[in-house]
Amino acid sequence: MATGILIGFVVWFVIRFVLGGFYIVAQNEKAVKTSMGRVLRLGNQKVVDGPLGETLRPDERERYPYPQVKVINPGGPYFKWPWEKIYKVSIATQTINMAADLEDTDANNRGEILEAVTKDQLNTGLQGQIRYRVSEQNLYAYFFGVKRPLVHVMGYFVSILRERIANFEAPKTLVEDATALALSNVAGVSINDLRKNMGNLNEHMDRECRSSTARYGIELDASLITAIDPPQEVESALAAINTAHNQVSADISQAQAMADQKLVQSRRAVEIETLNAQAEVEPLRALAEQLEKLKQSGSEVMPSYLRNVRLRLFNKAQRTILEVK
Repeated sequence: MATGILIGFVVWFVIRFVLGGFYIVAQNEKAVKTSMGRVLRLGNQKVVDGPLGETLRPDERERYPYPQVKVINPGGPYFKWPWEKIYKVSIATQTINMAADLEDTDANNRGEILEAVTKDQLNTGLQGQIRYRVSEQNLYAYFFGVKRPLVHVMGYFVSILRERIANFEAPKTLVEDATALALSNVAGVSINDLRKNMGNLNEHMDRECRSSTARYGIELDASLITAIDPPQEVESALAAINTAHNQVSADISQAQAMADQKLVQSRRAVEIETLNAQAEVEPLRALAEQLEKLKQSGSEVMPSYLRNVRLRLFNKAQRTILEVK
């Protein structure tokens, strides 16, 4: 009886801990190993000591001193002891709706539209996507830093986006400066500005969210805001504002084009008159040089030259009046 129990225990131990200790890591995965609950680390190296630390402020570097861990690359089979545990994660790029709430699926119109308040106190709906992936440079933060890192990253992204929407001001241009006074008191201008500068808004979000890798171990690859929709009651007002703004912009552009054309014509007229003046001056300069050389040749040369000039003039003249002394 005791022998059978012992054999059964040995068989169970071999199947459970020896054969069950082998594992593999898929091609799109990375893994880390813990021993007795402690993750295997790369000495005393810290994440903030590398390139990721440059994305954090000095006070944040003290708040996120995550250690560098030993990363298990795809392959296998590998072996682990019973007191060791393997944590695997896919590092493939994934896409999620920016309005998705991972804790409440009914929020934000069931994860379809994210609401934000503009500078002119209007609620607007945002639609778009976020591309993200788990960073193998900071797997400690992803596995052990926070309980649900993607939830933290989404909340971090949404808070930055709403703050940017609430304080957004469009870059000034010549046309906008000319029409700013006329449009400054019209409701809904900020929504127009947001629509025209969605590229700048996306770039700002990518720049501000770079620290998410050092914070949570998730790298935001790109954010793409595809639509900004105002409330239905102001849609017609916005259309009228856009029409007026476009008309003013077209008129100013046309006036600038006409002014540029007149400037070009004026420059050409000045060039033509300059060339004409040069054409008249050059023969006089050549004559002056010739007279100077004649004067240097001797005192008798100049009277002979003047006599020859008079003779040519007398030949061309139809009538000559001579003064008699």
